[in-house]
Amino acid sequence: MRILAVTNMYPTPERPGNGVFVEQQVLGLLARGVDVRVMFVDRRSEGPLAYYRIASMLQREIAQFEPDVIHVMYGGVMADQVTKRHGLPPTFVTFHGSDLLGENLSGLARKVVSRYGVLCSRKAARRANGVIVVAKHLLKALGEGIDSRKIRVIPCGIDLERFKPMDRIACQKRLGWRAEDFNVLFATSAGDPVKRPELARAAIDLLNRKYGGMKFQVLSGTPNNEVPYWLNAADALLLTSKHEGSPTIVKEALGCGLPIVSVNVGDVAERIEGIDGCYLTEAEPAALADKLELIFKRHPRVNCREKLHELSCETIAERLEHFYQEIVTGCAAAKVGPAPAQQFRTHACQT
Repeated sequence: MRILAVTNMYPTPERPGNGVFVEQQVLGLLARGVDVRVMFVDRRSEGPLAYYRIASMLQREIAQFEPDVIHVMYGGVMADQVTKRHGLPPTFVTFHGSDLLGENLSGLARKVVSRYGVLCSRKAARRANGVIVVAKHLLKALGEGIDSRKIRVIPCGIDLERFKPMDRIACQKRLGWRAEDFNVLFATSAGDPVKRPELARAAIDLLNRKYGGMKFQVLSGTPNNEVPYWLNAADALLLTSKHEGSPTIVKEALGCGLPIVSVNVGDVAERIEGIDGCYLTEAEPAALADKLELIFKRHPRVNCREKLHELSCETIAERLEHFYQEIVTGCAAAKVGPAPAQQFRTHACQT
């Protein structure tokens, strides 16, 4: 099976941390023997006009690659531009969070743009042959009138060979951190107000007044192969986002055995449920500080590797491939979809 992955988020030398979760999904599919080509729409470098070159980019990629499936790995304008094209192979869209929820803390201009993106996402979801959301709470955000049979909840996976427990002291030395400090890790994209760094800093400031030695370590733009050293060097991960889809950093932290304190956002409650040393609490500095204090006093590491198997890149890639096969085969059998069934290489969809 050939998959054309269309994305506006993908690691580059200039931005190595951008869209790593998409890259990991691509690598997982490749490891299963699925032929994947990435069509990167570089919105950040080229501006909004990049989306309006999608038609010509698609035409070129389809002619050269002849994909069985087009998988748009983010919603918004990009997904709208792809799914409104006629004569495409079966098309899938994955929605990750802000593409369905908007960005409500980024100023008026960004709020207006993000609301337009949400409308585009909902149109794309109605048109697509297959719809994927990375967490259950995003199902409601898809809007009305979508056949539930074409929707799946499939989170992004993580590389459990990379994200695993390592020697904490060695990792701290690598990063130049002091072992006597209590290092709280906060992951963010530069300048993203949705992450609410001021709330995280306020919680750590409260602990510093009481104990001292609390360090606010900001993880931003770090290459994915370096992130395990940060997670293993830290004493806790703090998450204070206003909204999330299925935050990858939480799954990566659990893989490394790092305790987590988080507000109730995205699918975090589901991910940390029943794990000793991880806490869900209110979005208030005092409440966050109280849970961090529990970790500070115990200095635990968490052990949940068995629970994470369902989130491995391999498991997620298997679920994606099965979904592709189901939809492509269904399109061919029913002779429905955006193009006649005989245009698809349906023999590649058989199990």
